[in-house]
Amino acid sequence: MLQSYALRRALKDGKYRKIFVERLTEPLHLNVISAGVALFGSYPTKVAFDLVVRQQYAYPILFAAESARKLGLKRIAVLEFGVATGAGLLNMCELAAHTEAATGVAIDVVGFDTGTGMPPAVDHRDLPEYFQEGDYPMDFEALRRSLPARCRLLIGDVAETIPGYLASVGSDAPIGFVAVDVDYYSSTVRTLPILDGAPDRYLPIVPVYLDDVAMDGCNPWNGELLAVAEFNAAHPLRKIAPFNLLRSKRIFKNAQWIDRMFAAHIHDHPARTPATAKRAQQAYIQNEYLR
Repeated sequence: MLQSYALRRALKDGKYRKIFVERLTEPLHLNVISAGVALFGSYPTKVAFDLVVRQQYAYPILFAAESARKLGLKRIAVLEFGVATGAGLLNMCELAAHTEAATGVAIDVVGFDTGTGMPPAVDHRDLPEYFQEGDYPMDFEALRRSLPARCRLLIGDVAETIPGYLASVGSDAPIGFVAVDVDYYSSTVRTLPILDGAPDRYLPIVPVYLDDVAMDGCNPWNGELLAVAEFNAAHPLRKIAPFNLLRSKRIFKNAQWIDRMFAAHIHDHPARTPATAKRAQQAYIQNEYLR
């Protein structure tokens, strides 16, 4: 099912550029190997070779599940802000199911949206040349009928839905990934309080996908990047930064989603606090030059 959906997506209008510019400009031997991985590879290997739909969701969900497993956690939550028609949310549910099967970590999916489409732009910081009031409406009932049991859809102003949701999050099932696709600066400002909860309600590093940072008009003084800068300035122990050296770690390095992948660092997390971040063994470096 995952491969057939990927093929349908690839054949849609607008996807040819991704194939020819991002994929076929990669080394030939990697594309040849990809054919074998697509047919016989494990799910984590397919994610590593960017052979799933929405790599920008597949990679961070797998990263979060593997991080949770290292911490001994059996469940995490992954969130999408800006659901619109729900294609991304449903894909996130499918990726969560594959990741759960591969890692043994259970994954809950939660979508946040007003359900009414885009509100009016506040000012130039909302990039009104790209987005306008009424864009991206939702057919709530149709989407609700399609959602699997693992998924919740929270409809309403995030200023009202986020506090209630955070109150329900426990340290045994922390937030592992946040996708931000709310377009406006002003909407992103209202969304980032999702990272204001108690430190053990998150993984120590939470991948954050910022969807709307690729347009030519985007810069650090508008849109999602400005909202992130203001969040960082206001939070001494919570920082959102580009995902460290991610491009150099990927097999295929030309994909645009890499530039949109950030990480929220929960510096006050118990796993990053000196009193509780103790390893079982002392680190030691061998020196082959010593006699």
